[in-house]
Amino acid sequence: MTDPIVQKIQSHPKYQELRAKRNPLGVTLTILMLIVYYGYVGLIAFDKEFLAAPLGPNGVTTLGVPIGLGVILFTIGITVYYVRVANNKFDTLTEELLKDVTK
Repeated sequence: MTDPIVQKIQSHPKYQELRAKRNPLGVTLTILMLIVYYGYVGLIAFDKEFLAAPLGPNGVTTLGVPIGLGVILFTIGITVYYVRVANNKFDTLTEELLKDVTK
């Protein structure tokens, strides 16, 4: 039991274009995030001495702190990137698709 409007949307060329652009971007950003996150966790698990190396002569802050901050900033960065792409490209395609389908 499928809705005819759903079939109409799924067969529309703009929907195919939207999927062709959105899915690879989502997969790519997900893989990058997993590499960065699990890379950091892997460093914690397998090279604690590297992360425990002090940054300055006083040894107050270790190398792990800025690397962890980098993971957080990377996450924010790819999120901002995805939102910009979605707002500029994907939303435009979605609006065009809805206009075509609701005629």
